[in-house]
Amino acid sequence: MQSIVNDVINWCIHVIAVFGLPGIFVLMFLESACIPIPAETTMMFAGFAVSQGKMGLAAAIVAGVAGNVVGAWVVYYVGLYGGRPFIDRYGKYVLLKHEHIELTERWFTKYGAVAVFFCRMIPGVRSFVSLPAGVARMPLWKFTMYTALGCIPFVAILTWLGVKLGANWESLQQQFKWLDYAVLAVIVAVVVWVVVRRLRRRPA
Repeated sequence: MQSIVNDVINWCIHVIAVFGLPGIFVLMFLESACIPIPAETTMMFAGFAVSQGKMGLAAAIVAGVAGNVVGAWVVYYVGLYGGRPFIDRYGKYVLLKHEHIELTERWFTKYGAVAVFFCRMIPGVRSFVSLPAGVARMPLWKFTMYTALGCIPFVAILTWLGVKLGANWESLQQQFKWLDYAVLAVIVAVVVWVVVRRLRRRPA
């Protein structure tokens, strides 16, 4: 299993090294379309490429976010036209996990559009939230807006880490899971800070 993961990581690196920004777009498109492509590898190596002067930081982030949004559209339309029966029947062929789908469905039922925004920043479920959004026939413009806004901090943080780590980014391949949690911790901290500020501003 580990060898397969390493092969996928090496392939992602090769795609970006050869194709640059279009390669980032394609890899993030696949990741957002529920194909098991590691966004961490893609965007951190993109950050390394930025540190080497091979592409701009803003361009790398835009390519990653754009790929995520377009990939999310695919999954959204699968939910819109296929619904849950299609997912239950064919999801296993693209490694869709029922627990992830059920979790995102509960989030979407409870929080609606806000769930699209926050789930896009949570590793492990970020790609799956597009399915219940499609099933619920959420307006495409609203889905696109919240998806893009949710992708920006996730993609930007990973890319920034790649820039800061430089050539040392590859030594952290086995710690990507912990980087996921670090990204999530930063996002949660920001959300808590915003909520606390709003509560303090409310009149007694």
